[in-house]
Amino acid sequence: MDDSGTRLPNRKPLRFNPNVRDFFALGGVLINEEDEAGARKLHSDFCSRWSINYPLHSVEIRHSTGRFTWLKRDGTEYGRFMNDLTKTLLAMEVLGVTCAIDRPGYDARYREKYGRRQWHLCQTAFAIAVERAAKFARRDGRKLRVMPERSSKADDERLVGYYSDLRTAGPPFETTTSAPYAPLTAKEFAETLHEIRFKSKSSPMGQVADMFLWPMAIAGYDPLNRAYVALRDAKRLIEIRLREGQAEVCGSKYSCFELVRRHQRGG
Repeated sequence: MDDSGTRLPNRKPLRFNPNVRDFFALGGVLINEEDEAGARKLHSDFCSRWSINYPLHSVEIRHSTGRFTWLKRDGTEYGRFMNDLTKTLLAMEVLGVTCAIDRPGYDARYREKYGRRQWHLCQTAFAIAVERAAKFARRDGRKLRVMPERSSKADDERLVGYYSDLRTAGPPFETTTSAPYAPLTAKEFAETLHEIRFKSKSSPMGQVADMFLWPMAIAGYDPLNRAYVALRDAKRLIEIRLREGQAEVCGSKYSCFELVRRHQRGG
């Protein structure tokens, strides 16, 4: 798992700006244990082809910053690099899953009710993303290891707390509002969640999660972004592997996007 965006609720009201994609997302990829060696080999071979001995980082690649300043959008290598990266990721036996939250939409929905007591957005995103991954694991009779990228000590401790709460108390949401999403019980979480273990930026699978997360999160605003369409068409998204009608309760979740949808409808 990786995260993108700002997890803290805003101290002042957030005004919706249709030109700004202001979100927090937490998610990454699901992979079966027996498929991990193959995915790592694809990652290693890609890095060897491009003489890369440092982590693949989505933000740096997209903006030609950090260790990827050599990768210029107007350069001759950019197209070859991106095509090779896309082919490499799509060849991996992984499924992308995320929970993305529009921050102005979250603020509009919860500020009046909770004020300064609004949750960190990672609490919502972690619970939803892990639950949907756990449902998929249970469908296949598997256990689930949760492996977030290491962050600050405080943020890592929060995730450990959220993980423990899922196993002992179940999802943190109000029962009446969450009922349509068929939440797992604490017992079901305890049966399914095997461990939580943090990964560093050097982790190949952590880098793959980072590559998947951004296009999935941006799909809340632009479902036709090229990277997301490539994942969708290659059936590398969790909802593509679900039966009809299951995506709403088991697929990636786009939360608090009401203001975005209203603007897209011209409202």
